Amino acid sequence: ARSRTVGELLAPTSPFDKKCGRENWTVAFAPDGSYLAWSQGHRIVKLVPWAQCLNNFLLHGTKNGADAVSTRLPRHSSESGQKNKPCEHVIDCGDIVWSLAFGSSVPEKQSRCVNIEWHRFKFGQDQLLLATGLNNGRIKIWDVYTGKLLLNLMDHTEVVRDLTFAPDGSLILVSASRDKTLRVWDLKDDGNMMKVLRGHPNWVYGCAFSPDSSILCSVGASKAVFLWDMDKYSMLRKLEGHHNDVVACEFSPDGALLATASYDTRVYVWDPHIGVIVREFGHLFPPPTPIFAGGANDRWVRSVCFSHDGLHVASLADDKMVRFWRIDEEYPVQVAPLNNGLCCTFSTDGSVLAAGQDGSVYFWATPSQVSSLQHLCRMAIRRVMPTSQVRNLPIPGKVVEFLCYQI
Repeated sequence: ARSRTVGELLAPTSPFDKKCGRENWTVAFAPDGSYLAWSQGHRIVKLVPWAQCLNNFLLHGTKNGADAVSTRLPRHSSESGQKNKPCEHVIDCGDIVWSLAFGSSVPEKQSRCVNIEWHRFKFGQDQLLLATGLNNGRIKIWDVYTGKLLLNLMDHTEVVRDLTFAPDGSLILVSASRDKTLRVWDLKDDGNMMKVLRGHPNWVYGCAFSPDSSILCSVGASKAVFLWDMDKYSMLRKLEGHHNDVVACEFSPDGALLATASYDTRVYVWDPHIGVIVREFGHLFPPPTPIFAGGANDRWVRSVCFSHDGLHVASLADDKMVRFWRIDEEYPVQVAPLNNGLCCTFSTDGSVLAAGQDGSVYFWATPSQVSSLQHLCRMAIRRVMPTSQVRNLPIPGKVVEFLCYQI
């Protein structure tokens, strides 16, 4: 089935614009669904209110130039008491932008630093930050409501390829870099670096927190998929199965599954708690044998993400296709065409998939299908206990199997 197009935001182009430097490496939604951000290329990040974008798509059809959207979006001055009223911003980051991440603050989540009396920033309930990872190894932190630069973090020595905030509102930020390290930053402690995670033998391409913020997954070159304990900052385990560089990862909303995308033309869905692959989504048929897994350049998988319902996974590959998969089916349930796609992510409510390409963003409606009773039970029980505890419940073995993802 063909996915239904919702809309698109096209980056403004000039006759002197070169293709190199215009890549949209990253697109992100704010945790509360208020904002959409994407890299337009040439150092520029665009921040727009997401609800206004959807309204414009409905009013004016699917075609939308980014400049045209700008003229219709309300602008509010933060000084006039409209601080949390969504307004658009165009941010010049000073270098090519490779990664974006939104972070929101929960006041109850204190900094891990003991003495916080002298801190410059007081992050309140309505705080919303945008982290941008740059080509020169810097990470810049922006206030989303004002568009002002708050922090400039400078410890990486190579491209900051990915960023992720802990979902618990603590404003703990993890960065993944081509310098083979992950770095953990405490933004409530004025952006001080807490820890360096070492272990990757080569470039680190991506990182993702589990929904409860206790586990971090990092992926990179040399087939690397690592899981880290974020309480002890130690490696939990390596997941082995990919045959080439692993470039993207994301946990399911209930934390029970992990999706990874690789240049070996495959997306794997893992049970990360026992290190088992529960589903393989192939983008080349028949699947290449391991010795040829890196040669299918037109099928390299670039990005993967989990939908809000935990039932669907979206993937982006070099064969000019976006695919939507059900975790319990072998073949895509919907597809859509996209040239040169580099990144994708679902909206906060899971209704829309956004994918980036050459400075622009394209949107498709997510497949809407009724979840099985089994899937609803799996998701529901993990709201109150992690997978490790589910396996130890004093209930019949068949019921434990029913609640686990051994498809």
